[in-house]
Amino acid sequence: MEISQPGQNRIVTGTVWKEMLIFFFPIFLGTIFQQFYSMIDAVILGRFVGKQALAAVGGTDIEVINLLVNFFVGLASGASVVVSQHYGAHRADSLRTAVYTSMVLAVVSGALMTVLGVFGSPLLLELIDTPADIFDYAVNYMRYYFLGMIPSMIYNMGSGILRAVGDARRPLYYLIVCCIVNIFLDLFLVVVIPLDTAGAAIATSISQLICAALVLRSLLRTKDLYRLELRRANFSRVQLKHMLRIGLPAGLQSSMYSISNVFIQASINRLGTDSVAAWAAYRRIDNIFWPISSALGITVMTFVGQNFGARQYGRVKQAVHWGMLLHAVITLTFSAVAVLLRRQLIALFNDDPEVLTIGAQLMVLLAPYYISYLFTEIFSGAMRGVGESLKPTLLTLFGTCVLRLGYLFLFVNRHPSNEGIAFSYPMTWVVTSLLFILYYFRGHWLSSHIRENS
Repeated sequence: MEISQPGQNRIVTGTVWKEMLIFFFPIFLGTIFQQFYSMIDAVILGRFVGKQALAAVGGTDIEVINLLVNFFVGLASGASVVVSQHYGAHRADSLRTAVYTSMVLAVVSGALMTVLGVFGSPLLLELIDTPADIFDYAVNYMRYYFLGMIPSMIYNMGSGILRAVGDARRPLYYLIVCCIVNIFLDLFLVVVIPLDTAGAAIATSISQLICAALVLRSLLRTKDLYRLELRRANFSRVQLKHMLRIGLPAGLQSSMYSISNVFIQASINRLGTDSVAAWAAYRRIDNIFWPISSALGITVMTFVGQNFGARQYGRVKQAVHWGMLLHAVITLTFSAVAVLLRRQLIALFNDDPEVLTIGAQLMVLLAPYYISYLFTEIFSGAMRGVGESLKPTLLTLFGTCVLRLGYLFLFVNRHPSNEGIAFSYPMTWVVTSLLFILYYFRGHWLSSHIRENS
């Protein structure tokens, strides 16, 4: 979807709900493919290596990885907002500068994560009481996974730029290619050679490298305004500051979920390998929903950002309303399928009777309550789209971090159980959404930014 004239930009001129669906579905399919090859990792490790490998990669590792990765991906969202606003306003020079500055930020972020992940993995895993029988599996996976962080960040940033200008299709195509490559490499490096968890991580890193090369090729060869021109590179500290002002709170917001989840994972680790493996299997299903929810937030953020930049303020509110409806339909459908097919879904990863029983129970305790997160996702996406980032972060800090950790330390640590740990999620989803509803209708967040944009 390449746009050479501002009047052709359907995000700011077309029927809102139709254009949102057209934009959303490639992102939706992309998240399905992304989670699909992540699930393949878990299935192959759980079936061919054992429940210890599944517990290491699907439970302990994923929470530590998310802690670092989600912060920098959230940071990158600030760049997407800046790009979408410049594109919606048709500011060509500022847009090109923003694209180049974004890619520099991606490389630096990826390098920092590589160092932290490769050298800090053993310490991080010790801090959350990783069981001894899965520790080596976990360390091997993390170290090889973090070696691919620079291409991973280039892909995420580049895909964010493409989506910010309304092109959600090419990131999907690239992801499909990398998904297929990852599956074949998984089978070869885990089953044929075999390299156990290290093989799964190497497969993922190679796939991310291919994705990065494809997205860079798109940015370098496009004829549109957002073309990445290395010979005319113009790094801007002003643009970077603007990106960080929006992205840093978003990164902190993303990290808050992960910080609380790391502490929760430490509690799960104390319940033994069966519980760790069951939570790992459940989270592979759970991790299908959250990227879909996030894709809806990205859709709203992009539509709000471009229409706000074009001063189409009535369309800003339309994007929020249609985003809420779409989120509700998808969430209720997903929850129903997850509950009805819970045992079959958990059995895909490991058929150990105890793991299967615990995993199915977790699905019943958690999946029906996904709908309670609707307002947090959609309202925060809309606020980020106009450049309002700090206050949504503070709301999330209290709702999903402070409250969750308080409950964990006061109640769960005294009498740890899978049921008690599970309750911490829906409780905090409900509270956080209530806070966002209050701020959305009473916080004057949109009117204040309209005055700044006038």
